Amino acid sequence: MATLYPKPAEINRQWWVIDLEGATLGRAASQIATLLRGKHKPIFTPHLDAGDFVVVINAEKVHLSGRKLDQKEYHRFTGYIGNMKHSTARELLGKKPEELIKQAVRRMLPRNSLGRSSFKKLKVYAGTDHPHTAQNPQAYELCS
Repeated sequence: MATLYPKPAEINRQWWVIDLEGATLGRAASQIATLLRGKHKPIFTPHLDAGDFVVVINAEKVHLSGRKLDQKEYHRFTGYIGNMKHSTARELLGKKPEELIKQAVRRMLPRNSLGRSSFKKLKVYAGTDHPHTAQNPQAYELCS
């Protein structure tokens, strides 16, 4: 028997909205990555992008366990010699809480073109307002 693969036109993409208020960062990021890749669907195929769109709200209210707020460091390179910028998770959560979520999810996706196309379906917002109400996203309850 031949294996049947879904064609890109046959893939039905849903919109999910996830509230991160009080959620742990790593546990939430792994579930978001699962939704983006489509691993929760029976038509999942490792070489196809069958994932859904995910809208994340309340990114500023995410929880980091232990002493990660002060000990976890994020690095970014400006492109100039000697300009490696360092910031802790507490600083990043205060300035750009969306980046904290995006980096955690991006690192859980494959490092290839499939992961990049899956990552484009992630929309992260610091507050409760988002411009995707027209897509009628369904609420997704995170597992603890």
